[in-house]
Amino acid sequence: MTSYDKQDKTFEVTWKRKIQRLLGVYVLSLSVVFVSTHASADVYVFHDGGGAAYFTNMPGEGRLKVRLPLKREMPQTKARKTEKALKVFYDTRGADFEPVISSASELFAVDPNLVRAVIKAESNFNPTAVSPKGAMGLMQLMPATAREMGVVDPFDPVDNIHGGVAYLSWLLETLKGDVALALSAYNAGPSRVFGQNRIPPFEETRNYVDTVLNYYKYLKGKNKL
Repeated sequence: MTSYDKQDKTFEVTWKRKIQRLLGVYVLSLSVVFVSTHASADVYVFHDGGGAAYFTNMPGEGRLKVRLPLKREMPQTKARKTEKALKVFYDTRGADFEPVISSASELFAVDPNLVRAVIKAESNFNPTAVSPKGAMGLMQLMPATAREMGVVDPFDPVDNIHGGVAYLSWLLETLKGDVALALSAYNAGPSRVFGQNRIPPFEETRNYVDTVLNYYKYLKGKNKL
């Protein structure tokens, strides 16, 4: 956790940058109004030391010729990023694990599409994946969870998937089939979900649940008979 001094400094720097941006936008607006009345002339843009943009019809060093009207590219929305990820969902390694996904899903009564979605989000079908927190294998089992589920080798795909699906099945059963809550518990731990009846207020967990549910929805539609 940062100190109060660092927080104050960060606050000050942030507001300085906001002011610079506001000034830049103000100057930009005035400049565009001016140069737009001289559409036949060439227009050049340059920036001062604070990052503010200025327009002129005079060429010079450090001045770039631009074409009006200017178009600002909007940042990718979360929905667009998700859509892009879904289009490249299938990994060539994913097909290798289909038999064990099907068998484990049938054994523990879990939708195989949900299992595929979890594996995609957890490890991107990498059986040797290890997270900074120590989660292992395809379904990113923590050491304690792996032991509880009887997983001997978390890097063995068969062992890992059976343990992960068994764990997911238990969470679904305990949470009365609520997929979002079960995924929250899978990510953040059961103690943060059981008895709360809500997704924990952690950005990582909320993003994780959204990602898996989007994958799940996509797969259910794609694999619908």
